[in-house]
Amino acid sequence: MTETAIERAMRHALSLAAHGPAYGVNPQVGCVILAAGDDERFLAEGWHRGAGTPHAEVDALAKLRPEDTRGATAVVTLEPCNHTGRTGPCSEALIAAGIGRVVYAVSDPGATSGGGADRMRAAGIVVESGVLADEVSAAMRVWLTATRLRRPFVSVKWASSLDGRAAAGDGTSRWITGTAARQRVHEQRELADAILVGTGTVLADDPALTARGDAGELMPHQPIPVVIGERPIPVTAKVFEHPQPVLLTASRDLEGILAELFERGIRHVFVEGGPTLTSALVAAGLVDEYLIYLAPVLLGGGRLALGDIGVDTIADARRLIVDSMESLGEDLLIVARPREGSQ
Repeated sequence: MTETAIERAMRHALSLAAHGPAYGVNPQVGCVILAAGDDERFLAEGWHRGAGTPHAEVDALAKLRPEDTRGATAVVTLEPCNHTGRTGPCSEALIAAGIGRVVYAVSDPGATSGGGADRMRAAGIVVESGVLADEVSAAMRVWLTATRLRRPFVSVKWASSLDGRAAAGDGTSRWITGTAARQRVHEQRELADAILVGTGTVLADDPALTARGDAGELMPHQPIPVVIGERPIPVTAKVFEHPQPVLLTASRDLEGILAELFERGIRHVFVEGGPTLTSALVAAGLVDEYLIYLAPVLLGGGRLALGDIGVDTIADARRLIVDSMESLGEDLLIVARPREGSQ
């Protein structure tokens, strides 16, 4: 099937969206403005650069004269917002600019930010939705999931031997995986708003929970460290040296903790909490993504990467969909997500 001009514009808008930060309250959004009556002629483009900065539509409109925007088409990855936060509503900006048509891929599920399409239609703008919706939804999966569920998107990571062990019999686990795999973990940490561990992991391993580069330097964005559990943490723990203030939940109420993190503006959490915390999240159906690092070693013994998750019979197994597999040195990274109805 031949790609239409609008689809090309939407695909370009999606590539623009990726320039924005993957973390934070706001989604990654891209926008392309096409000339009135000519879907082949690009006039301007824009993307959102983070909370407090102009949204993608406003960023694109700012590059044009008023006479250029009259009757033009705006192609946007996400339905233009309809609320005033740190910036004004994009629906109103498009109306004021005289845009004649708006094409977007995915509706905004936000309780306060949604509704822009209806507002623009009421103002006489032709509004179309659903163009490349599957592609855009996949790219925006983290933000869309968090917004719909009113809790952060939960990525769980573990590293294990091929026989599923997270540590040797004496408890040692450094290092099961190689350098390339460990560096990828740091890159994934940087993409998250927060990093979650249990008190047991802090007490046993004393992790720094920072995102670091190849030379050990701190990466520009650091996830907020969150410690889950009720046991006290010594003041000498490395987590208290983190660039971000540590959040001590003093609780094991996972749903309540995630809801509170959402209210704090956290939309994506990266879990490195050891078998106890990970198993509890899996058992509660709170995991959206699995990042499983497998090393070509065998350890045997009982120190499993995952404990009891409430599966007593094969019919109750948590079925997953594997999204990707990647070789990292001698190790393998498997990225998977819960199969619908099996979380």
